[in-house]
Amino acid sequence: MRTRTERRERLVPHTIDGETKLVPEPYDVEVPLPPRDWDHIVLTGALAVVAVFLAIVIVWSTSSIGDLLVRTNVSEVIAYAAATGFSLGWIVCMALEWLARYDPARVRRPRAAGHVFLASDMAAVCVHGWLADSLTVGVIGAVLSGGAKGLYTLVLDHQAARLDSRTQQWVTIKRGEIGSRLALGAVRRQLTRVESRAAAEEAALRTASDPNPDRPDPDEDGPDADIVPLPSNTLTTKDAVRIAWDSGLRDKETVARYVGKATGTAPSPETVDRYLRALRVGA
Repeated sequence: MRTRTERRERLVPHTIDGETKLVPEPYDVEVPLPPRDWDHIVLTGALAVVAVFLAIVIVWSTSSIGDLLVRTNVSEVIAYAAATGFSLGWIVCMALEWLARYDPARVRRPRAAGHVFLASDMAAVCVHGWLADSLTVGVIGAVLSGGAKGLYTLVLDHQAARLDSRTQQWVTIKRGEIGSRLALGAVRRQLTRVESRAAAEEAALRTASDPNPDRPDPDEDGPDADIVPLPSNTLTTKDAVRIAWDSGLRDKETVARYVGKATGTAPSPETVDRYLRALRVGA
């Protein structure tokens, strides 16, 4: 059995002048080596070969299609940048296939889109070979792209594990539940932002400047000189709901009655309910 030496540490007592302390002491341990995982090694090698093959295909396709697009008198930079899209399209679809390898329903769309992008890439390479009076070279370049796609598909089919019907349904339901939680979180954040903007606009309208600031003051000797005007109520429905919430009120009808007394106007039940939901989410 093969072993390897590992350096570890342990605490040992050490006494000086009658005072003992625990100090770290290094020591070596022989641990057994696990056997080589040849399946993993072979799979890693196959993926490395596919990656190199894809890199070669991207360079070849970009060179051929870029030269084809340059014939239209566009800038070489633009032509070769556009040429990369032919190869990158089906390569991105292959990445999506890998992510959805355990879900046959989700893998169909990226696989079909990948075939469309691959066909466009191969056709462009063949057209370039035909225009360059070397159709054979164009066909060989197109076969390289198809071979890279086929090789990747073989590796993917080997790696993807087929799930039985019940397990697949369980995975689908679980993915839907988690996706719903993520979606609801995003919707709540969006509603909170919209609610904040609406509250800010309402506050801005309530605190708008006087449209006629230069009007003369009323005559102090007039018939209403002894009447002291009451200050306008600046307590909003949202503020009143917040105060009721902080006071421990949770029932919608009780909060609505409090808001009506605090603001002097009967609030809308939907508005009170909306503010209460926002406070529950924030809590």
